[in-house]
Amino acid sequence: MKYSRDKRIVMTLDAGGTTMVFSALQGGEELVEPIIGPTPKESLEATLRALIDGFEEIRGRLPEPLSAISVGFPAPADYRRGIIGDLENIPAFRGGVALGPMLEDHFGLPAFINNDGDLFTLGEYLGGLLPAINGMLEEEGRRRRYGNLLGVTMGTGTGGGIVAGGRILMGDNCAQGEINRMRNRLYSETSLEDSVSARGVRRVFAREAGIPENQTPSPVEIFEIAMGRRPGDGAAGRRAFTELAIVAGDAIANAVTLLDGMVVIGGGLSKAHPLFLSRLVEEMNESFLTLTGTDLPRMEVTAFNLEDPKELQRFLQGEEREIAVPFSNRTVRYDRAQRIGVGITRLGTERAVALGACIVE
Repeated sequence: MKYSRDKRIVMTLDAGGTTMVFSALQGGEELVEPIIGPTPKESLEATLRALIDGFEEIRGRLPEPLSAISVGFPAPADYRRGIIGDLENIPAFRGGVALGPMLEDHFGLPAFINNDGDLFTLGEYLGGLLPAINGMLEEEGRRRRYGNLLGVTMGTGTGGGIVAGGRILMGDNCAQGEINRMRNRLYSETSLEDSVSARGVRRVFAREAGIPENQTPSPVEIFEIAMGRRPGDGAAGRRAFTELAIVAGDAIANAVTLLDGMVVIGGGLSKAHPLFLSRLVEEMNESFLTLTGTDLPRMEVTAFNLEDPKELQRFLQGEEREIAVPFSNRTVRYDRAQRIGVGITRLGTERAVALGACIVE
């Protein structure tokens, strides 16, 4: 692909509410072992110093001149100007922080700031889920190809991104893809993020298990309990991820109704997909009940779980057939199955963000 021939070396950062991941890429390939560390939250200066120190360490490992710095940061932000706004998960950022200009002044390089959810989605579009699925369709001899992708990251919080026709969809206020602001299907006065997040999983587990939230295990431990790999209340663990699935599936169905594209899920909670992905896709395919008492499919398209081998095969197969051209002896191929797939990151979240970040403009 085009990005693989890009000879520029770009230092990258995926900054989240919990961790920061520094790397450097050339042509989509990592040149150094990523540096992973906690995101300091005690003060703005501590966070900014950690950013500079991380990039300095990466720069010290690189033998060739650098071309740019590319950073994935949560919203709200003015990404075009490199200014970060009031962040919920990194509260030291308040009142507008000119992060891009600061990095340009310090390193003497162009600095590009983008939403981490957008960069994750772009990375999966370029070298992850989307080309993997399109490649499978080609191997199966199918004509169908996909060119739009919704990315959703589930971790400390919930992030999102949209890539349409190979480009990040950039809103007028740089507030695109903010799926975390959709209404919570189960708790209608709250947002999706109260259920689709680490704190949401822990809250439900504590409620179902009848324990204080401050004694609740981590989401990773809850997953292991629910899978029977660790002692504990398995039913409570399964309920925690079922609620995540219902709320996420409802919101993703809303988004897909507008986008009509494939869906890729990343973030730390995506590793628990054996517990929630099937239920999430089921929620997307639910029907509305009309006022006349009839069912109306939730979406114009049918969603398939790409991590289930049987569903993946049905997705790839489609419903192709030959149809006659009116007033002609000719026939044409027609695939009447309107469908999208929902899958888990093929690159890993940090790697996808880094790949997306190396495509600087």
